[in-house]
Amino acid sequence: MKAKTLFYCTDCGNELPKWQGQCPACKAWNTIVEQPAEKPSKRTSPVKGGSALGIAVNRPRSMKEVETTDELRFATGMGELDRVLGGGAVKGSLVLVGGAPGIGKSTLMLQICDNLCRFAKVLYVSGEESERQIKLRAERLNVRGEGLYLLAETNLENMVDAVHQLQPDILIVDSIQTLYHGDVTSAPGSVSQVKECTLTLMQLAKGENITVFVIGHVNKEGSIAGPKVLEHMVDCVLYFEGERHMAYRILRAAKNRFGATNEIGVFEMENGGLTEVPNPSEAMLAGRPNGSPGTCVTCVMEGVRPVLAEIQALIVPSGLSNPRRVSNGFDYSRSMLLMAVLEKRGGLMVGNCDAYINVIGGLYLEEPAADLAAILALASSFRDKPVPHDLAAIGEVGLTGELRAASALGQRLSEVKRLGFTKCIIPRRTQGKITVPDGLELIRVANIREAMAALL
Repeated sequence: MKAKTLFYCTDCGNELPKWQGQCPACKAWNTIVEQPAEKPSKRTSPVKGGSALGIAVNRPRSMKEVETTDELRFATGMGELDRVLGGGAVKGSLVLVGGAPGIGKSTLMLQICDNLCRFAKVLYVSGEESERQIKLRAERLNVRGEGLYLLAETNLENMVDAVHQLQPDILIVDSIQTLYHGDVTSAPGSVSQVKECTLTLMQLAKGENITVFVIGHVNKEGSIAGPKVLEHMVDCVLYFEGERHMAYRILRAAKNRFGATNEIGVFEMENGGLTEVPNPSEAMLAGRPNGSPGTCVTCVMEGVRPVLAEIQALIVPSGLSNPRRVSNGFDYSRSMLLMAVLEKRGGLMVGNCDAYINVIGGLYLEEPAADLAAILALASSFRDKPVPHDLAAIGEVGLTGELRAASALGQRLSEVKRLGFTKCIIPRRTQGKITVPDGLELIRVANIREAMAALL
């Protein structure tokens, strides 16, 4: 008799009776996969309640009866990681760390073990490396082995037995896609396997009060492989970003139940592992050319941290009927919008030119306050006139070419002055009163035409 099969959506985990091109739940195309149906469990029918079977069950309680205590946080030894987590890791939390292959996920997890082992018992479970390989990598990273226990295992039940036997304070799983549950017949990394394994780890973290770090792979779209419900089950989702051929890595929180999601941590990959970059602005501006057209510096807010970023642009005449447009580190749709505003409101005919925009250092700028710097970099390249080397630009650009105020302008100006800039161009209208640092000259303009006239 042929085994019954089921169909799942890899985005939302929705179960379907047959294959379809589009998921009716999340409306995603080509996300339906076929998997063998799970064997019926030997558990008692859920129709009967736990009390009828003599099993202790949780009872509803009034909210006044629930005790509230501050979550217990502890430092991981990496200040940048603690910043992204909201001040440190929380006892009994489940943290998911995702990123491209070779970006440094396993390196980061192994490096924090050096500090965690000083006050806690850590179990590092790997389904991709042997225990000998992990030790060799730990020696290369100068990680001490006191209090660190290694386990090369892919069976979830065996891993849970080892946790109950060792009773660690911190559990690191590398990676969730390599674990498999014996009661689930599908292959490791499938939708049902990832859901079942994550549910078990969540129950383990909450029930045993163990802090669990889980490493997850990403798919070709850049999101964590597996069902989207995986990100809903965990307490914190961290993305490790950056190009493999570049030294800088950026850790960003996509979800955090114990802190803000707009903080970033900056690391630099070296021969001895990842090192923290406490001053990312200075690192991002290192090697900036002096007197070259097509470059401008802006200041964006990453959480409560102001970061200076360099935007470079190149405008060249195009011989194609459809000019080429490339944007790296800057939203493509936003860059096309700014080019349209530059041509219509700024009077520069860039429609028949190839345009290239690049943000130095691997940053991805999403904040509208970087619009003015992108406009000035494009205009500087088109006119082949450099923007003053000691000038920064902050402001949002509207469709009519007007400049809108940016939030936290006082913090941005302080960071601009601290990095040695003497001039800053800002919108004429600002929100509230701002304190101008000594030695910093403000150039207030109302639209992009005034900005270009003042600088170019």
